[in-house]
Amino acid sequence: MPIYRQLVQTINQAIAKSQLNTGDALPSVNHLCSNYNLSRDTVFKAYSVLKEEGSVESVPNKGYFVANETRKVLLLIDTFKAYKEVLYHSFIDSIQENTIVDVQFHHYHFDNFKTIINNALGKYTKYVVMPFKHEDVNATLSKINPKNLLILDWNTEFESDYNSVFQDFGQGFSDALQQALSKLKKYQKVNFIYPTYTNHPEESKLYFKKFCEENNIPFAIKTEKDFNTVNTGEAYLSVSDRILGKFLAYCKAKGLEPGTNVGFLSYNETPMKQFIHKGITVVSTDFEAMGKSAAEFVNTNQPIQRKIPTTIHFRNSL
Repeated sequence: MPIYRQLVQTINQAIAKSQLNTGDALPSVNHLCSNYNLSRDTVFKAYSVLKEEGSVESVPNKGYFVANETRKVLLLIDTFKAYKEVLYHSFIDSIQENTIVDVQFHHYHFDNFKTIINNALGKYTKYVVMPFKHEDVNATLSKINPKNLLILDWNTEFESDYNSVFQDFGQGFSDALQQALSKLKKYQKVNFIYPTYTNHPEESKLYFKKFCEENNIPFAIKTEKDFNTVNTGEAYLSVSDRILGKFLAYCKAKGLEPGTNVGFLSYNETPMKQFIHKGITVVSTDFEAMGKSAAEFVNTNQPIQRKIPTTIHFRNSL
């Protein structure tokens, strides 16, 4: 990390921990240069960044002062997909102005996840984290004060008193399918394409199977390796947008019309799915509401345990 960035981080951490408070004077440029062997350009650059961020202000002939009580938040996301972008912008737009958000991604790699958490300990006032299924994830997160930690999106096996804003990949998903029962019933079979490369919680497969059995719907659960064509009179459900692309390509090749002689139900709403091929039916949680709820936790310092409902958006593909 460049030296000026290290200085910016050190001052922001001091403000976040209330070691520096609103109105406190920062060390002079000359003091930092002489005591820490820094160049004037380095110190001026760091103070300029702090001014741009709004955490520091300068007074002519007097120096630099803490402008407000800036808080630093770590937002640790799994991957950056279209629906996560909705969540991210909702979170950022709802955060108070005196908050600096550092966004990082773990990409479902535990070593990466562990390194990010360990390096972040003690540096942030709040930690908003999307976990994933791994035997050591909970132990890693237990290093963070639970009052400052929010579990986001996937409510894994944490104690019930942890702060969480999450969606229900099980019963909530099944309830959404129940709303589409009459549309699914018109198809001879419903195929759940669950790719080997997905990190979507497997409980959705269990609840899909239970839903089909309870409603006497012929079904199959397949991987992407078994998805080589589409059949007239059958519906398809997938958690992967790559599968959606293959589905539309197969339909075009065979002259099939989604919603007429073949059906598709996609998981996770994105801004473009209402426009793709006359509209794709989607089962999804409200990622905008999830982002706002996460920001509420950061802004208010109040505990939160909130399940964001899973709903279905009907369009022409089903």
